[in-house]
Amino acid sequence: MGEHAAAASAIRDDAETCLSFTVRGPWGHFRRIEGNIVKQTYRVIPRTTVAGLIAAMLGIERDGYYDLFAPGNSLVAIEPVSELRTMKLPMNTLSTADEHLSSLNPRGKLSIKLPDPSKPRQQHNYEVLVDPAYRIDVWLADDERYEQFRSLLEAGESYYTPSLGLSEYLATVEYHGEYPIETGPTGGTVTVDSTVPEAVDSIRPDPETRYQIEQPPAFMERDDGGRTTSAFVSYAYNPDGGPLQVDDISTQRIDDRTVVFT
Repeated sequence: MGEHAAAASAIRDDAETCLSFTVRGPWGHFRRIEGNIVKQTYRVIPRTTVAGLIAAMLGIERDGYYDLFAPGNSLVAIEPVSELRTMKLPMNTLSTADEHLSSLNPRGKLSIKLPDPSKPRQQHNYEVLVDPAYRIDVWLADDERYEQFRSLLEAGESYYTPSLGLSEYLATVEYHGEYPIETGPTGGTVTVDSTVPEAVDSIRPDPETRYQIEQPPAFMERDDGGRTTSAFVSYAYNPDGGPLQVDDISTQRIDDRTVVFT
């Protein structure tokens, strides 16, 4: 299962600025690791999905970006800016098991295996997010990748098309700008706009504010099979897209907002 990720209580001295953008789309699905007949989704976009989204925009290969977003090499804050509501959709799928794959151009130099369209379809219920939107603040220790990402955001460009979990759930990206990372309030009760990582016991209950907890993957690393989750993080968040009241945690200020990085 991997270790739990700790919130970034101390910001590196060279983490002076971050890039801020909002990603949104009509649909989203971030598959939970728990397996059952209904393919459930995390409500908050996982940090690993944010890393994959940015890597896709930069044009980095599938398993080539884990070090870029490793602990100490990156900071990410996630703020839901829409109500996180879901619905269930039945979908017909084809099996991707090896015995159900057929090869295209099996005698050529390049052979691609695809699901056999003659096989019976399987119906699964997918839990999907409806009109999800998240504001993301990100810093990268790799200056070259940071500058490349800033240039892409400023130009409204992307190497691969952004999506929210599944390739068919296309997303749009709105760039807000580059902002200084400033020290936020740390004592007493603080109003936090972003999700609050690893601080479940610090949430101050409010009868007018809902909050929920989930534990998505936070970091990944390469292995012989491709990749594996190396750490998880527990997020507290407001499913209505608003702030939370939190006691005695370290925060940062970004664009007149209070956030917590992982």
